[in-house]
Amino acid sequence: MLPPIAPFLDPKHVLRERMKGERRAAAKARPDAGRHAARIFFQSIEIPDGAIVALYYPIKDELDTEPLAAALTERKTMIALPVTGSKNTPLTFRHYKPGDNLIPGAYGEKIPDDSASAISPTIIVTPLLAYTRAGGRLGYGGGYYDRTLAASRKAGDILAVGYAYGAQEVDAMPLSPLDQPLDWIVTEREAIRC
Repeated sequence: MLPPIAPFLDPKHVLRERMKGERRAAAKARPDAGRHAARIFFQSIEIPDGAIVALYYPIKDELDTEPLAAALTERKTMIALPVTGSKNTPLTFRHYKPGDNLIPGAYGEKIPDDSASAISPTIIVTPLLAYTRAGGRLGYGGGYYDRTLAASRKAGDILAVGYAYGAQEVDAMPLSPLDQPLDWIVTEREAIRC
């Protein structure tokens, strides 16, 4: 007997597998994409005084956030990196400056060590596998960013920005009521207000 939804029949699983290839191809074709996306981010996203911007430290072929981190640091904007806790919990965030000591996280990502202070971001830049212009986001399936955005939105005003290659856009994707929408998507080509 098959489980309720076999992985090869799950529409999100199928789309994830397809989009991993699209992202890999985009990363190979546009090694300078992170620099262009950082420029577009600053042209489009208003960063209020005192804002804390949560970035992700890229793994595999995710869009490079290093140029964005450097530009935020130059503008004296505080940066945070996410830390994955136990399953089914939101992310927590620790203060980060380029050059800080980073340690391996639960999924191969790099995170600030325990000496970095916990902080609450006002802008969360999220990695993703696919997005729609309406703000739909397909992640890796763990739900960490969805839980984090839901909790952050209950606690106060938060801006969610998907950060991706333009090639990761899809016309539609399967979404559940738990999937949190993005407010903006920034790519190496454009910024999209959702």
